[in-house]
Amino acid sequence: MIKIYYDNIMFSLQRSGGISVVWFELLNRMIEDKSFDIMFAEFNDANNNIFRKNMNILKDKIVKRYKSKHLFWKRYFDIRLPKNPQPFIFHSSYYRLCKNKEAINITTVHDFTLEYYGRFIEKRLHCWQKYKAIRNSDYIICISQNTKQDLLKFLPQIDESKIGVVYHGVSQEYFIIDKSQKHNLPFEAESYVIYVGARYHYKNFDFTVEAVAKSDKNFVIVGYELSKKEINFLNDKLGKERYKYLGRVDNKYLNVLYNNAYCLMYLSSYEGFGIPILEAQKSGCPVIAVEGSSVLEIIGDKTLLIKRLEIEAVLEKLKILSNSEIRANIISLGLENSSKFQWEKMYNQIKNIYLNLNRAHQKR
Repeated sequence: MIKIYYDNIMFSLQRSGGISVVWFELLNRMIEDKSFDIMFAEFNDANNNIFRKNMNILKDKIVKRYKSKHLFWKRYFDIRLPKNPQPFIFHSSYYRLCKNKEAINITTVHDFTLEYYGRFIEKRLHCWQKYKAIRNSDYIICISQNTKQDLLKFLPQIDESKIGVVYHGVSQEYFIIDKSQKHNLPFEAESYVIYVGARYHYKNFDFTVEAVAKSDKNFVIVGYELSKKEINFLNDKLGKERYKYLGRVDNKYLNVLYNNAYCLMYLSSYEGFGIPILEAQKSGCPVIAVEGSSVLEIIGDKTLLIKRLEIEAVLEKLKILSNSEIRANIISLGLENSSKFQWEKMYNQIKNIYLNLNRAHQKR
């Protein structure tokens, strides 16, 4: 039986978020797969993560538990596990390596956001850790072709045969609902556009607000808490009556919001993948996005892509959606596209990577 050690450090680095979702979906399936002997290493605050809370990991399966007060510096250190008589798979959720000689190290690369947009010290530390993990891994999983291209751009010496692309999936909690039923909505159905996720500068949140201000739509924001600067900006551009901040919401309510939104505004300049695009499409919500990075791979139909960040371009896409026939067709194409991205498919591809790597090491 193949032994696998998972490094759950991401559950301590964030309370929620895209990488936590991916790790949760993978681990839940691996735990159910009895053909592997699975163990975990994690910090003692891992259960603060909303996804880790919902995982059934037995205590005797946690081989190493770290004190959270050391997280700030420990996150950058490789780890050593108990000696094993046979080679074993080590897969970290965020750029750590296992020092054991028996370890078959696998690294998942999510994006190169900090390389493009990070600040000096944060960027230097991140790149040092990430590049060390990539260079010393037996196999590298990229979450999109765009991420793979970025990897070879920043680290051209990496053997391309060691890199595989494995797409994410989208939760089954997103689906078309019966809109005739009453739902607790912030605004009337299709009178609002929705913004979901982080608001880093490359996500172009301010630009999105300015574009919405020029339209006749209201604005719904889902994500972490607004800053005072953001609140003042929203009040100035939209007024208090035209926007609602809902904070972090669960999948069930987000599905309702997507279903009733005029569209999702996803005007990010760079994405490693872009899960909200698929969530929205699976919920029957059109997506206006910027053409580029991984979005071109993920979105399918390109009718609502804009080439440049121009308010007029966004307003033109909003106008296109007012045509009921075009809107219905875009929704239909989105449903078809999102059905191609499945967590089960991701799990099976990663499982096969483990099996192939283990087989190759047994032959040595």
